[in-house]
Amino acid sequence: MGWFKFANRWGQKAQTIIDYTKTFEIIYSSNSSSYPHLLQSSEQNPRWVNSSRSSLKPLLIVTPFHESEIQAAILCTKKHGLQIRVRSGGHDYEGLSYRCKTPFILVDLVNLRSVDINLEEEVAWVQSGATLGELYYSIAMESKVHGFPAGICPSVGIGGHLSGGGFGTMLRKHGLAADNVIDAYLIDVSGRILNRELMGEDLFWAIRGGGGASFGIILSWKIKLVRVPPTVTVFTVSRSLEQGAIELVHRWQYIAHELSEDLFIRVIIQDVDDPNNGAARTVQAAFNSLFLGKLDCLMPLMNQSFPELGLKVDNCTEMTWIESVLYFAGYKKDDPLEVLLDRNTLYKSYFKAKSDFAQEPIPEVGLRVIWERFLEEEIVFMIMDPYGGKMNEIPESELPFPHRRGNLYNVQYLVKWVQNGVKASKKHLHWMRMLYNYMTPYVSASPRAAYLNYRDLDLGINGKGEESYSGASVWGVKYFKDNFKRLAIVKGRVDPENFLRSEQSIPPYPALKKGR
Repeated sequence: MGWFKFANRWGQKAQTIIDYTKTFEIIYSSNSSSYPHLLQSSEQNPRWVNSSRSSLKPLLIVTPFHESEIQAAILCTKKHGLQIRVRSGGHDYEGLSYRCKTPFILVDLVNLRSVDINLEEEVAWVQSGATLGELYYSIAMESKVHGFPAGICPSVGIGGHLSGGGFGTMLRKHGLAADNVIDAYLIDVSGRILNRELMGEDLFWAIRGGGGASFGIILSWKIKLVRVPPTVTVFTVSRSLEQGAIELVHRWQYIAHELSEDLFIRVIIQDVDDPNNGAARTVQAAFNSLFLGKLDCLMPLMNQSFPELGLKVDNCTEMTWIESVLYFAGYKKDDPLEVLLDRNTLYKSYFKAKSDFAQEPIPEVGLRVIWERFLEEEIVFMIMDPYGGKMNEIPESELPFPHRRGNLYNVQYLVKWVQNGVKASKKHLHWMRMLYNYMTPYVSASPRAAYLNYRDLDLGINGKGEESYSGASVWGVKYFKDNFKRLAIVKGRVDPENFLRSEQSIPPYPALKKGR
């Protein structure tokens, strides 16, 4: 293929980006027939497709097979004054992994997704372009008694998930996905390939929860596999308003974080059709659970700790851990495991999300108003994930993710819509922001905390110049609390010129910029 050249948006002057000699294509310009499909293939929130807020599309899409191709992309974009975006699964809620307001190149890691399992050492090396589903599938092909404590959606990319913290149904037993990372390979802004020893403990700390895209391009991760029992038990019990959902959710807030660490019960609140009135809507709370053990151990535990739910044996299903992965992802127990290899999101739609952390139970009167507001929208969710257990044992400063002891549960708010457009988007965004404002007295404060992997640009965006650190602190302390300053210090050491930047990237700490 020889030297690949492109014309930049300021004129027709050709620029050499990479000396490419392989026999297959990895570089796609906007003139390529494959470009549109490749650009949109991993855009998990179609809200950003053709959005006026992201009018610039990448000058090139690079899909590397080898680290040398990433090194070349970094060095050439720096040389020509362009920015770079890195995409593993495309699940960034605000699309920052594939959109930019200035000319940029997109490095899509779709071809870097190998998973190497070592059961003797109970570890695995997984490349950043792999999905959670590909990781789970690879583990299941080797062992029935090993798993990994990461997220529920199988199409989420490893790179973004681990670098933002990452949690799923086993967080109360084993902590975050990032808590179980023991090494990594990263390409820094100078094109050097660094493992944990070479990058040093500060940078290794930063990429496990601080957002890897601010510090380099992470090629692969070494993770600790965790033991899972041969049989686990799952259940989903749904209750409507008329069936006492408010009282049950209120009670859940007092006990979910104190249950056995083997028991995870999350709550999914959503508006649904009223089965007793086809023309009406009601609100439903689904208690969605994984128990790391058999049914005969679960039932006494539930009868003692949460008898109000009225759990029955018929509500529960015993299965293997990998079958529970299918269950929580929305698949059926009998679906083939190969569905985990599908990189497409099962339910793709336009959406806006926000997050909170609750440190005190929301009173019943507060829950009732939430329910009333839900009936104003068509497709809304409030997902409450319990903490406690292992999460209480890990200090806030252990990783950049600081949301540990003292948090009862995490909240994710989601509003979805089918027909896009400026008017429709404004309507749904306004509803979401009004709900978020309403929740203010019921959630964490000073700062009002948020989860990086539920990225929310409403929290603030970076400014320019010397004030960028203080400006970024507005949103940074919400994601990272006191860890934000340390992240900025690390950034100042490894990327003092702030080459890797976006609306919510970690800025260099001012005293370390340009060697000051």
